[in-house]
Amino acid sequence: MTDHVRITDEPGGVRLVQLMRPEKKNALTGAMYDAMREALASADREDSGVGAVVFAGAEGVFTAGNDIADFVARADASFGEAPSLRFIRQLAVIRTPMVAAVDGLAVGVGTTLTYHCDLVYVAPAATFRMPFVDLGLVPEAASSYLLPRRIGVAKATELLLLGEAYGADEAVRLGLANAVVPADGLLEHALAQAAKLAAKPRQALAAARRLIRGDHDAVRAAVDAEAAAFDAALRSPEAQAAFRRFLSRGTR
Repeated sequence: MTDHVRITDEPGGVRLVQLMRPEKKNALTGAMYDAMREALASADREDSGVGAVVFAGAEGVFTAGNDIADFVARADASFGEAPSLRFIRQLAVIRTPMVAAVDGLAVGVGTTLTYHCDLVYVAPAATFRMPFVDLGLVPEAASSYLLPRRIGVAKATELLLLGEAYGADEAVRLGLANAVVPADGLLEHALAQAAKLAAKPRQALAAARRLIRGDHDAVRAAVDAEAAAFDAALRSPEAQAAFRRFLSRGTR
């Protein structure tokens, strides 16, 4: 486990998964991914008492995405064994409803994980961006499958290939978030909505969720296809050069 992910079971059967690495804009390390994956896996156990999971950041930031230094350090290993991919695969199969409370930066997986959430609430300063191609990589977390089906191919192409950012109001307009909530009440609102989900009949909720989310096999297939392409891209000269440029900015 890690001190950078705080996991607490709140009243009403809600599990809060809070990213607590503000000095690095909550950038995600392998240990953080492992902690989040275990929080999801254990929530699905029948005796967990957890009826919904809330993802949140800290100090005005959701997450800046992968910690690039941590990512580069793992580059010699197969991406198929990466903690980030194990977490993404858990996202694709979890039965427990998930809610996101997004403030500030939500980059890369900070954006794509919200596509797996059942409810998404955003502060006015929330900013979403998926710069995978800019880093010589490809989309992940089934975003290449989920996003075009949510918002259409043209807009999904703009967000995934151009890496265009979108803000809180645009997220709601596109149907990628439920509401804009003042930052000082964002987490409280997300927890309250999650508690409403957790209070509903479990079997009916799970069945309705399966019907709404559609073909789970297709989502899992998209995760696997992206992972294979991501693994190849990760070792490419383009990606390695992009990582070096990114890391050199931090040493200036």
